[in-house]
Amino acid sequence: MRFNDTVLAGLSRALLTSIGCFIALVAFSAPAKAVPAFAEQVGQPCTSCHVGGFGPQLTRFGREFKLGGYTMRTGKTNIPLSAMAVASFTRALSGDPVPAGTTPVKTSSVKFEQGSIFLAGGVGSHLGGFVQTTYDGIGKTWSWDNVDLRVVNTGKIGDKSLVYGLSLNNSPTTQDVWNTLPAWGYPYTSSPIAPGPATSPLFAGGLAQNVIGLTAYGWIDSKFYIEGGGYSTPKEGTLRWLGADPFDPGDIHGLAPYARVAWQQEAAGGTLEVGAFALKAALYPGRDRSTGLTDRYTDLGLDGSWIKPLGADTLTINARYTHEKRALEASCALGIADESIAAPSVAECAHATLGDLRADASYYWHNKIGATVGVFDLSGSANPYLYPDSRTAGPGSSGVMLQLDGTLFGDGKSPLGPRFNIRAGVQYTAYTRFDGARTNYDGAGANATDNNTLRVFTWVAF
Repeated sequence: MRFNDTVLAGLSRALLTSIGCFIALVAFSAPAKAVPAFAEQVGQPCTSCHVGGFGPQLTRFGREFKLGGYTMRTGKTNIPLSAMAVASFTRALSGDPVPAGTTPVKTSSVKFEQGSIFLAGGVGSHLGGFVQTTYDGIGKTWSWDNVDLRVVNTGKIGDKSLVYGLSLNNSPTTQDVWNTLPAWGYPYTSSPIAPGPATSPLFAGGLAQNVIGLTAYGWIDSKFYIEGGGYSTPKEGTLRWLGADPFDPGDIHGLAPYARVAWQQEAAGGTLEVGAFALKAALYPGRDRSTGLTDRYTDLGLDGSWIKPLGADTLTINARYTHEKRALEASCALGIADESIAAPSVAECAHATLGDLRADASYYWHNKIGATVGVFDLSGSANPYLYPDSRTAGPGSSGVMLQLDGTLFGDGKSPLGPRFNIRAGVQYTAYTRFDGARTNYDGAGANATDNNTLRVFTWVAF
């Protein structure tokens, strides 16, 4: 048995055992009709943990709750189930091919985008987490979604407080508490049908729900955070059973190491965080091992956030930069790159870099009405073998996303009960570059602005 299969088997057993134990402990830790859930568990309204009274952007209190393994409680026992649903009106490119030289067609559509069920809560002082399963309203399928199961403890390092633990999760950054990294970064809801750039760093969600990982972390003096661990790929049949695509992006060779550090400190009347992260992975694309080669990714980056209360209002700023070095030797050898262009060598076809810069700022009035502006810029080395559909052979895409939203019941005073909450909002995404150019980016007359998208959404949680 290969090393990565051995590790994978252990991680798979650990995941299934942990989920089973978590469900059993939550179910039998209280009477069947009254078991814990996050909001009721801490006895606080949504505004205590979430900026704007709606997830996933965390307040400082929300960060501490998550780092503590979701175990903080008031002593009450409540039902550990939650649900959410997202529906939208979207006006965007239809996605259908159009003849060269003609104007791309935009269509309007109303979609039920997704619905999720969560099992979420803490058991005792050392075990907590959540398991999410999601129905895809576009693909009409169920699949597992975000998973974060934790074992935690507290101690001391000298005279400094220490929270330390393990997180078993299925996507790098799902376990992170700052809203700078991909799993919980802006936009916090986005369209599954809107056009997007042809490529992005692997770190930006490329492994989400296709891996199992175990990371260890420490939170020292509520200021310094350190984390490290690794990820592996479940077997093909396991991913199929979980509703995930077992071939995208592929099978990890061995383990993919992940590391994270962050420093949090009071600054200018708010809470400042600066951090760094790293992910390294070697993949067999499409699980094809016939070439003996892998696609290798090395992602390194920096991030920062600042959250400042302004009376009853809140200002937040988040930013992240990712640099990716990729050597896609397996993909090139397999002919996944464009076969119509003869590459002098696999090495010349394979090597490329990406730089991904993202930043957003939001202002929430009374945790009810919020405005957010986000900017993004993806750049990278030109490579005609990897980006054959780009006129410039480059991946560059940039633009801005604007959002205005309102949250009705973040204070827990809904007429349908304290669990019910709803957010409605409008988003507009405007591109200044798309897949390498501002104009005629595909060589057939399409411009970056053709991909501009309007979305109006309703997000319900209960």
